[in-house]
Amino acid sequence: MARYLCVHCHFYQPPRENPWLGAVELQDSASPYHDWNERVAAECYVPNGAARILDEAGRIAKIVNNYTRISFNFGPTLLSWMECNAPQAYERVLEADRQSQQSFSGHGAALAQAYNHIILPLANSRDKATQVIWGMRDFQHRFGRDPEGMWLPETAVDLETLELLSSVGLKFTILAQHQAGRMRRQPWEEWLNLEGTGIDPTHAYTCYLPSGRSISLFFYDGPVSRAVAFEKLLCNGQNFANRLLSGFNDERPWAQLVHIATDGETYGHHHAHGDMALAYALDYIGRNRLARITNYGEYLAQHPPSHEVEIVEKSSWSCPHGVERWKNDCGCNSGGCGSWRQHWRRPLREAMDWLRDDLATSYELSTQELLRDAWAVRDDYINVLLDRSSSNVDAFLARHAVRTLSLEEQVRILRLLETQRHLMLMYTSCGWFFDDLTGPETVHVLQYAGRAVQLSEQLFGESREEEFLRRLEGAWSNIADYGNGRHVYERFVRPAMLDLLGVGAHYAISSLFDGYHRWRSMYGYRVDLQEARVLESGNTKLALGRARIISNITRARLTVGFAVLHFGDHNLSAGVRPFQSKNAYGVVVEEASQAFSKADLPECLRVIDRHFRGATYSLKSLFRDEQRRILSQIVHSTMDEAEAMYCQVYEHHAPLMRFLSELHMPQPPILRTTAEFVLGSALQRALADKELDLDRIRLLLDTARQDGVNLDISCLESALRQRLNAEVERWARKPGDPETFQMVEDLISLSRVPPLEVNLWKPQNVYYQLVEDLSGANQTRMNSSWWNHFRGLGSWLGVAVPQRATELPCSPQ
Repeated sequence: MARYLCVHCHFYQPPRENPWLGAVELQDSASPYHDWNERVAAECYVPNGAARILDEAGRIAKIVNNYTRISFNFGPTLLSWMECNAPQAYERVLEADRQSQQSFSGHGAALAQAYNHIILPLANSRDKATQVIWGMRDFQHRFGRDPEGMWLPETAVDLETLELLSSVGLKFTILAQHQAGRMRRQPWEEWLNLEGTGIDPTHAYTCYLPSGRSISLFFYDGPVSRAVAFEKLLCNGQNFANRLLSGFNDERPWAQLVHIATDGETYGHHHAHGDMALAYALDYIGRNRLARITNYGEYLAQHPPSHEVEIVEKSSWSCPHGVERWKNDCGCNSGGCGSWRQHWRRPLREAMDWLRDDLATSYELSTQELLRDAWAVRDDYINVLLDRSSSNVDAFLARHAVRTLSLEEQVRILRLLETQRHLMLMYTSCGWFFDDLTGPETVHVLQYAGRAVQLSEQLFGESREEEFLRRLEGAWSNIADYGNGRHVYERFVRPAMLDLLGVGAHYAISSLFDGYHRWRSMYGYRVDLQEARVLESGNTKLALGRARIISNITRARLTVGFAVLHFGDHNLSAGVRPFQSKNAYGVVVEEASQAFSKADLPECLRVIDRHFRGATYSLKSLFRDEQRRILSQIVHSTMDEAEAMYCQVYEHHAPLMRFLSELHMPQPPILRTTAEFVLGSALQRALADKELDLDRIRLLLDTARQDGVNLDISCLESALRQRLNAEVERWARKPGDPETFQMVEDLISLSRVPPLEVNLWKPQNVYYQLVEDLSGANQTRMNSSWWNHFRGLGSWLGVAVPQRATELPCSPQ
């Protein structure tokens, strides 16, 4: 009988966006990357779009898009981030779904996912429906087709969820083997109880639902999936292929489907080079026709279910206790601290349930006179999340409002919908998955709750925060210093809260360094500068002005007046308050300007304190990324002064250092540090120069080697890689340009000079694409000299290159 193989990857990261900014802020724990999304993308999502298959000599024989040969789902919130921050990987994912439809009888590789990964059996019916609708609409928007199946977060399932999937036209979902309760072949046969035994995963099943509907279910191969995720099976592509093939049994009389499901991050992030093992295994199996690579949609269409199954109600793939991991101290945790308990899970969920239910009533009452159907509007709000352009938001409001809305009413409706969005984001599953209340994932869901609380106060004029905190008091951290949920909220959530006045403070301070422009965009806000003046004296500056702050999300707006005094370096004080009147603003301008013109900085400070009492800010008030950027500017100017001094010291003592090195004597620490700083800075500048001086770069590297200087290789590698990637992109556009080609050759040659170790991933991709583009008739575009250089470059890049131009391969199928 026929053999079919399907590898499913569940790609997901929790939404990490700051609830007040709508952007992921700097996360030092992800260094050298900006944040964990960026790091996981670099280690997994990007490599899987261009995975290497090596030959016997360890050279790159093929570069393939893994997404075209697997089944996958990406979390909608992750795809939203990728679209803006990893666009090439995002396009490879979309392209793969289009290609897979051609390969798999019209069935795409991509599956939808419930929107922000909440545990659906623990959600109320309204939230379940919105999560599925948002997940489907997001999928349709990105992939341009209807999804056939949907991935359930943590494969957590109950009958109500399956009813919902079936009612919206979804054909199937994927579960773990232990989530099958019992099965039978024919309606008149006795049920076979599967508890403790597991179900045969090699074909599809039908689950008949109480409504009379049905849905198909696939149960992935648990042992092989666990081996991939936890048993280092991806260390060797051949072993991986063999283990996949071991799932087949020639005694089975049906068309067998061997399929596995794991977190997609397994292939590259959790296991380095797992993307290569996946690429090799699928290539090996397909090339040798050991099984037909397929996806769920194609297999289901060709081999409809012949067995009936009933699920284990409220079960999941990652908790043997059902869905208790997301509401109770069931014993499941990440294993980091064995003595820790998770008693905090229940009071955290109960507090959030109270907040959701309490605000649901207010939401319904507040929309009665403005909207036709409050919950239908929420379901349709996904169309605004996908396109926040002013025209689209106008059309959305017109579609649902009972009459023409004033600006104030528009703001109210958008705030109500943002409240509802954050009331769902706060249920993101990762908030309960790990070990402690103070974990970053749990703090983040608390911040989403905090944003909902803040919006409710702006809407209804009454505070729910105190009651919410009272309920959080029952959630205790395992770390005594952090106390309970109230303390965690007050420590991590409240200081992160932002209002339009805070945005105005950020604008006023950051613009002192960047310039005050008529219009400026900042995250989810824009600023209309109405007036500004900047006075300077030496290193000190005084900025005075007024500006209108507008939220792109809710259309709320506030005009503020500001005064910023900068003494130089990090010493800065600012005052920001709602604009009162031109007369009041004029008084501030006059008093502050007079004090500054007299160089009376203490009096200038007193003016700010007097007129902006209780509303003063400093560099600590800046958003984290902007704070880091501006402080880097300040530090850079200081470093320029320090570098000049260090250069003098180094030049004066370089002969002595060289002499000590020749005698193999250790360098005095102060001289060694000086040399590392001076030579490292010189190399970084040389790599950034528009006119690249390769001889000077090699001389500096040689000097460092001779003097026994240990350079900061990571910084040099980054600088050289960025320069090389930029030149490679230019070369890809004009491969026949001799100057650009020579520059690429020189840079790759430089990358081979010890101690440099440059990541050649992008140059390899460009080179391999050129091999494909110039195959066949196109190879006559280049002369023999060019081909000789091209082959030599391939050898340096570790790409297997045919010896003669006529051997260049066509694009692999």
